[in-house]
Order: sequence, then C-alpha cells, then structure tokens
Amino acid sequence: MVEYEQTTGLDRVFSALADPTRRAILQALTQSPSTITEIARPFPVSFNAISKHVMVLERAGLVHREIKGREHYCWIDPDPLAEANLWLEHYRRFWEQRLDALQVYVAHKFKSSRKGKVDGKLH
Repeated sequence: MVEYEQTTGLDRVFSALADPTRRAILQALTQSPSTITEIARPFPVSFNAISKHVMVLERAGLVHREIKGREHYCWIDPDPLAEANLWLEHYRRFWEQRLDALQVYVAHKFKSSRKGKVDGKLH
C-alpha cells in the first residue's frame, strides 16, 4: 500500500464530500449561514456528531465558523468546490473524447457489417 506524507486540499474536499451527512450540511448552508444548533436540527444524530461533521468540512475549507458568545455560526466557502470541479472537468473531457471515439468506431463497424448484406442476406 502506498502511503502519502501529506493530504492535499483536494483530498480533504473529496473525503469530506464522501459522507452524505456532510453533503446535506453543505446543501443546507447554501440557503443561509446557520448555527450548529440549526444545522443539527433536521438530523437524527447527536449535536456532537454534527459538530464533528462540521469540523471535517472546516478542515477541508468548505465551511467557515465564527464564534459569537455561545453560538457557532457557519457558512459555506465554495472556493474548494471550484478546485474539485476543475479536477472533475478534466476527467469529464477525457471520457467524453474516448466515448466520442468509441461511437465513431462502432458506427464505422456497423456500416462495414451492413455492406456485406443486401436485403438482410449475406452475399
């Protein structure tokens, strides 16, 4: 197994996004900044569990937190998502090119196989 000494920002973003609860938290934060209490309300898990999820999102740079008194206010930072999107976009273009080439190949093979048939019979 290969071990890496450092985890990149992109690694942290994808790791954070791998969890459905964290994705739901991010989705909620796109509506408006919220306190941890407000974030935790719709989830059937403990407040501490949500707080830990938010910490993972913070480490990935996806969420920022400001403490005012006893309240922790959180808001989304979309910049790390832009970096992840650039990475994904590269591979989307890569696979689209390969699939386009496959489509041309299959169409060519289909036409070639049809040339040997007339009225559905081989000649």
